[in-house]
Amino acid sequence: RHCRVEKKEMRVRDLGLGFDSDEIVLFKFCVGSCQAERTNYDLALKALLENGSLPRRTARKVSSHPCCRPDRYEPVSFMDAKTTWRTIQSLSAASCMCMG
Repeated sequence: RHCRVEKKEMRVRDLGLGFDSDEIVLFKFCVGSCQAERTNYDLALKALLENGSLPRRTARKVSSHPCCRPDRYEPVSFMDAKTTWRTIQSLSAASCMCMG
């Protein structure tokens, strides 16, 4: 399936950002395949990786296909355990696209 936004209700504490809150927020994230978005660069790089033309230590650090990532973000607001209103900028994906 193509690159898209999915949503899941999460406890703020489970997001791993160090905030003490049991409040539930809607976290939006990117999932999906970008195989249809491959360019000539991606196809050539894949061939070079497969035929051993690139040094092994370099090949481990290279991705030969685009990935599904947020291209726009939106803030998430919640109340922490000390009843302080918090807003975290650029936390949730607003839209996704194939990048790379």
